[in-house]
Amino acid sequence: MAIGYIIFGVIALAGWMVQSKLKSKFKKYSKMTLQNGMSGREIAEQMLNDHGIYDVQVISTPGRLTDHYNPKDKTVNLSEAVYNQRNAAAAAVAAHEVGHAVQHATAYSWLQFRSSLVPMVGIASKLSMWVIMAGIFFQSFPILLPLGIVLFAATVFFSFVTLPVEYDASNRALAWLGDKNMLTQEEQAGAHDALNWAARTYVVAALGALATLVYYIMIYAGRD
Repeated sequence: MAIGYIIFGVIALAGWMVQSKLKSKFKKYSKMTLQNGMSGREIAEQMLNDHGIYDVQVISTPGRLTDHYNPKDKTVNLSEAVYNQRNAAAAAVAAHEVGHAVQHATAYSWLQFRSSLVPMVGIASKLSMWVIMAGIFFQSFPILLPLGIVLFAATVFFSFVTLPVEYDASNRALAWLGDKNMLTQEEQAGAHDALNWAARTYVVAALGALATLVYYIMIYAGRD
């Protein structure tokens, strides 16, 4: 069990470092005003148009880091800062979210696979911790802990399936920004750096989920 705690500690530290670095990067590139003068909303709308996507709406959503693409109602939801601001960080985030819209429009296989898992993972994420805790405290019901582990494993699998989806969206965003000369060389480098650090948060989250899964498996194996 000591090894498990060490692994948890290392991943938790890595997660904190990546999040701190990400915040500092976005703060830095939020001060890098775009020479083209375009806002995040305008960047998103232009990228959609350039990909021939006319049925997706770009809207503003409250909060920070609330940016996402909703395939159900075909909306690119940009946080208020990203929607309105005209800097390298806003351009990167806006283009990244449109990258997901492009994935949807082109039937990108990893996105389709991920979307097919959402209903199952939604149920698994709600039940897994309750079932695992019940299995740990009520050992007279031996089926509970392995059942909880299986449910949690589904959420871990989902977190790893998310990785290629996120990296591909960033690659599409950066390729478009570069091909269309939307940014200066310095702004492009800043957008690339910001999206790289954003992607690393998904990697750390996936590894953390995997470490947690291994920990629960060790608890179950220890009983035997």
